[in-house]
Amino acid sequence: MSENKNLKETIIEAAWELFYEKGYEQTTINDIIGRAGVAKGSFYYYFRSKDTLLDTLSDMLDKRYALIEPDIMKIDNAFDQLMEMNHRIHAYIGKNIDYGLLANLYAAQLTKEDSGTLLDQNRYYFKMLTRIITEGQTKGEITTDEPVSQIVRLYSLCERALITDWCMNNGSYDLGEFSRQYMPVLFAKFRGVNA
Repeated sequence: MSENKNLKETIIEAAWELFYEKGYEQTTINDIIGRAGVAKGSFYYYFRSKDTLLDTLSDMLDKRYALIEPDIMKIDNAFDQLMEMNHRIHAYIGKNIDYGLLANLYAAQLTKEDSGTLLDQNRYYFKMLTRIITEGQTKGEITTDEPVSQIVRLYSLCERALITDWCMNNGSYDLGEFSRQYMPVLFAKFRGVNA
């Protein structure tokens, strides 16, 4: 089971590396299986087509959230944890995901009947946010004027707003640094008295 999971993750990582390097349209399935070092049958065991790989962005990002969480949790204040979490993920996105592909994914989310995987509340991302905000409210580092679920929703909305602006500007600036500067401004209303 874990071997299969690792094989699937290897394919996903190889695909997203290639999407960034070559662009989505120029990347072929043969490119992906070559980079991943897997057989074509292995690719088709997990994915129907190259298009189905687009839905793996949330999986890839959740893996990154799990990777950075131990460092984030070393920060004393929940508000600062959220800001560092935002900076690290946006820096990662800015360096590893093509803005055009991300813009197309966001646009596809708007035209789907379901909300897609990016807004799935069972994602690691949303669970991590909920833990940080709940603990932050308990310590007075995040406001209690709003319920945790609403703060989680508004935090993710602020993150999407920053990414959307970056995409609309053709990735012309450093997303990580822009987010470091402006996410605290966008999210300042939710700073608690002890933050």
